[in-house]
Amino acid sequence: MIPEENRYDVIVVGAGHAGCEAALASARIGVRTLLLNLYLDNMALMACNPSIGGPAKGHLTREIDALGGEQGKATDASTLHIRWLNTSKGPAVRALRAQCDLYDYHRHYKRTCEKIPLLDLRQEEVTDLWVEEGVIKGVKTNLGNVYGAKAVILTTGTYLGGKVHIGLTNFASGPLGQIPATKLTNSLRQAGLEVGRLKTGTTPRIHRDTVDFSGLMRQDSDREPLCFSYWGEKKVYEGYACYLTRSNEKTHEIIRKNLDRSPLFTGVIEGVGPRYCPSIEDRVVKFPDKDSHMVFLEPVSHSSVEIYMQNFTTSLPFDAQVEMVRSLPGCEKAWIMRPGYAIEYDYVPPTQLYPWLETKKIKGLFCAGQINGTSGYEEAGAQGIIAGINAALLVKGEDMIVLDRSQAYIGVLIDDLVTKGTNEPYRMLTSRCEFRLLLRHDNADKRLSHIGRKLGLIDDERWNVLKKRWKAIEEERKRLEGTRVYPSDSVNEILKEAGSSTLDEPILASELLKRPEITWETIGKIIPPHEVLEKEVIDRVTLEIKYDGYVKRQLKQVERMKNMEKVRIPEDIDYDEIPGLLNESKQKLKKIKPQNLAQAGRVSGVTPADIQILWIEIEKRRRQRKEKDGA
Repeated sequence: MIPEENRYDVIVVGAGHAGCEAALASARIGVRTLLLNLYLDNMALMACNPSIGGPAKGHLTREIDALGGEQGKATDASTLHIRWLNTSKGPAVRALRAQCDLYDYHRHYKRTCEKIPLLDLRQEEVTDLWVEEGVIKGVKTNLGNVYGAKAVILTTGTYLGGKVHIGLTNFASGPLGQIPATKLTNSLRQAGLEVGRLKTGTTPRIHRDTVDFSGLMRQDSDREPLCFSYWGEKKVYEGYACYLTRSNEKTHEIIRKNLDRSPLFTGVIEGVGPRYCPSIEDRVVKFPDKDSHMVFLEPVSHSSVEIYMQNFTTSLPFDAQVEMVRSLPGCEKAWIMRPGYAIEYDYVPPTQLYPWLETKKIKGLFCAGQINGTSGYEEAGAQGIIAGINAALLVKGEDMIVLDRSQAYIGVLIDDLVTKGTNEPYRMLTSRCEFRLLLRHDNADKRLSHIGRKLGLIDDERWNVLKKRWKAIEEERKRLEGTRVYPSDSVNEILKEAGSSTLDEPILASELLKRPEITWETIGKIIPPHEVLEKEVIDRVTLEIKYDGYVKRQLKQVERMKNMEKVRIPEDIDYDEIPGLLNESKQKLKKIKPQNLAQAGRVSGVTPADIQILWIEIEKRRRQRKEKDGA
């Protein structure tokens, strides 16, 4: 028997970005939750670049926020520098990116977790899962403690079996010299889970006062007041800039002459690295004709002189890193405070999970974050909040929450993982999302906040803020769609100034706004609004009207996908008994166990002909069942 105080509803193992979001969601929904971590002073550690956002990643953070999560608020509490990215491109790929104070970010999460009712924090290493007859019962720790739970969420990040490489030197470690988790992997294997090996890395950190910024391109924060959270206070940030330098032929030559001491190119590293965030040595080898690569020098904290070298990830020996860094313009006298390194770690291939992130083999065991093969704080937080929500719902005996691909980037992320799997660190990209015009950075609240509200993750005060904003958007759109602009000398003069053709006959203000050169400000000169509107309201109305035709087209595509999703695949279906299916398809379908025809169609290796055969089999079963019921 275990003590009553050691009995919980949900246990979260690991307090990184996924673990904190999972624990907060679980406790806020109203179930007793325990968050176990190797070291409480590294909760939500920004072990790589201390930044949040960018295309697709920023979309995820906004969705976490819209569901009632914490990442957007932690970002606003720690922002040093913030900018819009992709402003010259379409609205589907525009996103915020914030450079954060890594200590303020960590402290925000730690303080928040410490204050939430029903959430306990404890510093211990989980060494074993407690599983009975395929059902999770709890965990055991290095201190000999046993904790019982109805659901357990594993969010072990890069700590699980962590091994750091600097040149040909390697040692057991978590990121940035943290304690690794060395014993849990064996327990996962004993429980019947497949475990793989991945690799990621980070860059050298250099002393700010040893860098000559005078000849480098400076990037300041946007002058527009900005914030990440829908409930945040928009601010203009000053005092912290990012700077651009570039590698050169000298840098590349240093890298090439040291490849025989690279753990990446000598076969010392077993794990597969991230394709979309390769090391500088990987870039030099794969792109030999490229003269230079951009390197951004970015601050990490108000209270630190360290500078992070974005795009300069390396695991070469320390002496080579010194040479490489000092070959960069502005860094000729730079002092490395922390060397770059590669880190290998264990992960659970995510095809072993259901779309609600519960493992298929062990009821009540969930996985979220880098243990599922992803990279990035945003991907981790997105999985964390979904796992936390569903673990709590499992405890309460309620239906799981599954976001679909037309509803959220989170839906795309999780569907890709559980349907296609990954053998390299998965990074969210806008190109992965087929309905990205519907899933914009600006409208995550409208798409997802009703879910957070229903779950109790969004309180009355914050809900009222959203309702007020939505009302303003709706009223302004109705005003523009219901107001005609008539030709006149003053109107045509305004249109000429905007570089637009004049009017010969009346036109709806909304139709006028659809002209590429016409802005809401131009319309405002012709038919001023009844009251001062927030910039966010103006931007949302403008986007909705200008892209109305494209949005309607994507909604038709969504409807077709929804029709496929309505065709559920019976749980007891035997793919081996279906004539005509390719053998490869049978193996993949048995492994993935797709929930519906749409998901089956996204399984790698399953052909359109296989889907047609599968649909016929499902229809045949349905008719047989109907005839049987009729008899």
